[in-house]
Amino acid sequence: MRRLTYFVALSIDGMMAGPQDEVDFYPSSDAYNAWMLEEYPDVLPILGRRQLGLDDAANRHFDTVVMGRRTYEPGLQAGMTSPYPHLRQYVVSTTQEDLDAEVTYVREDPTALVRALKAEDSPLDIYLCGGARLAATLLPEIDRMIIKRYPVVAGAGITAFGGAPFAPTPFDLTELKTFPGGNAVLTYDRV
Repeated sequence: MRRLTYFVALSIDGMMAGPQDEVDFYPSSDAYNAWMLEEYPDVLPILGRRQLGLDDAANRHFDTVVMGRRTYEPGLQAGMTSPYPHLRQYVVSTTQEDLDAEVTYVREDPTALVRALKAEDSPLDIYLCGGARLAATLLPEIDRMIIKRYPVVAGAGITAFGGAPFAPTPFDLTELKTFPGGNAVLTYDRV
């Protein structure tokens, strides 16, 4: 069965973005950036892939992306209605109008969608792309978390599971990769 993987950037204090959705404060090293491009080209939106010459890079981990409306919006502001054309794209929102035939807009509970996607026969997993509220809703379905930990304290902002009720959910740390400059990538699998 395929896994739903929450692939998310977090500050030391657990913020995925600043109070106004800022994400430009994350420091990184050349070694970290090179590793991310080599290991996870699938998570880059098309604009980033083009700028880095990765248009034709093969998907290594994911063939599907699920995101919320707020995660989808920055691409729209840049004129992209299909930010991940190299993946099957699902936008979960009750308010987002349909804008692109390459994107499936999901108006109902995303749990049923994720369960159907997980049951598909594919060697690649499902990328849960940001969206703190969506991640909180889908926490019971998340099989793996890949946390890109950045060496900075945000002080305030949006947590990884915004609005989630108190519900301790155990995961095992199954891999840890560190980089010069303090970046770390932690992989957690559901117990």
